[in-house]
Amino acid sequence: MTRVPPSAEGPVSVGRLMSAPPVTVAPDVSLAEATRRMAEAAVGSLLVVEDGTLRGIVTDRDLALRGLGEGLPLGSRVDAVMSPRVVTLDAGDEIHAAYRAFRRTGVRRLPVLDGGRPVGVLTLDDLLLDVFRRLADLLGPVAWSVLREPPGPP
Repeated sequence: MTRVPPSAEGPVSVGRLMSAPPVTVAPDVSLAEATRRMAEAAVGSLLVVEDGTLRGIVTDRDLALRGLGEGLPLGSRVDAVMSPRVVTLDAGDEIHAAYRAFRRTGVRRLPVLDGGRPVGVLTLDDLLLDVFRRLADLLGPVAWSVLREPPGPP
């Protein structure tokens, strides 16, 4: 998975901060296979996609609580535990729309669509990294003026 760096010019779009491409599974994939894919990709969720259309999202928590916690066999289909009602963002949305969506929904991951097709996932961690980058951009010049030393290695 690659991370698209934010632009230094203009408003930051969701598409610049999201992780892309998304890790996806079909609705008929088993819980065991979904778990393997999450582990291999080191992600906490999978987009459930059928014929290029987002059908739902399944998280590690869904697998643990709705799957194993409910006693479902590992061969059960992922659509048995996925969340079919998914809040999404558009790749062209400004990052402020993402902040509002996270605040409103209380979720940790939002699928990102472009023309109705899943193209990535934006996580709370992605937003935190953006905040840290912006803070570093602000603190760099401040630290230099206070310390009277140029930034960079000695």
